[in-house]
Amino acid sequence: MSLPLLYDKHGEIAVITLNRPESRNAISPEVACRLADAFADFAADDALRVAILTGAGDRAFCSGGDLALTLPLMTGARTPETEWDRRLLAEPEVMARSALRDFELNKPIIAAVNGACMAGGMETVLATDIRLAAAHATFALPEAKRAVIPFAGSLVRLPRQIHHCVAMEMLLTGDALDAEAAREAGLINRVVPAEQLMDRSWDIARRIAANGPVAVQQIKRTVLASSGRTLAEGYALEDQAKATVMATDDAREGPRAFMEKRPARFVGR
Repeated sequence: MSLPLLYDKHGEIAVITLNRPESRNAISPEVACRLADAFADFAADDALRVAILTGAGDRAFCSGGDLALTLPLMTGARTPETEWDRRLLAEPEVMARSALRDFELNKPIIAAVNGACMAGGMETVLATDIRLAAAHATFALPEAKRAVIPFAGSLVRLPRQIHHCVAMEMLLTGDALDAEAAREAGLINRVVPAEQLMDRSWDIARRIAANGPVAVQQIKRTVLASSGRTLAEGYALEDQAKATVMATDDAREGPRAFMEKRPARFVGR
């Protein structure tokens, strides 16, 4: 029996796949726990430099929290029945980490959005760094239509990432954006043919993995940490990142390899 979440490592690149295509890759309690564990392992594994996050099938990236399993459990309408149910209720950090909320992850993640990206699925995408979407993908936060709210970071992240008025229309109406509208809004990087989605995502992942890993992680850490801060505070964080990076062997190897006209050999220190 196939697992509802696949976590594969290919050298320096991890691929995380939501694997419930029959349920539009909805986030069940088991998926939430496994996704949280995958992100924790990805963060801790020094051999991994970048991850691709996608969904199985071609209908949906993720339709959000499972309305039959996860949401009733969280509202108290359903009592816990499995070890996954009990863990989700006993460990609040699991649900947060599954959406990369209140969890520091300085390694980049590429979202390969292969279909409908809704609710909790879109909330997780908002925590990724580079986003590619198939032409038939759609994006929505429909929680208000069901008298609930997004609670995995979207109320904070979305207005910081796209224009305020577009974010508010999405949040208040619950209506969806198609892939091209999402690109125009700045929500995704580019729209690609569905059959090219993973190849294009792998191409970007390989290019990132070839870069200095300490530099890549310090770039992401500084960009996230400086958000909302004054320029002076941001510059101080940038100075800290510079000191960390310039003290590495990789910072010496990069210019030397360029001058010697050979590929650099980065070791992550």
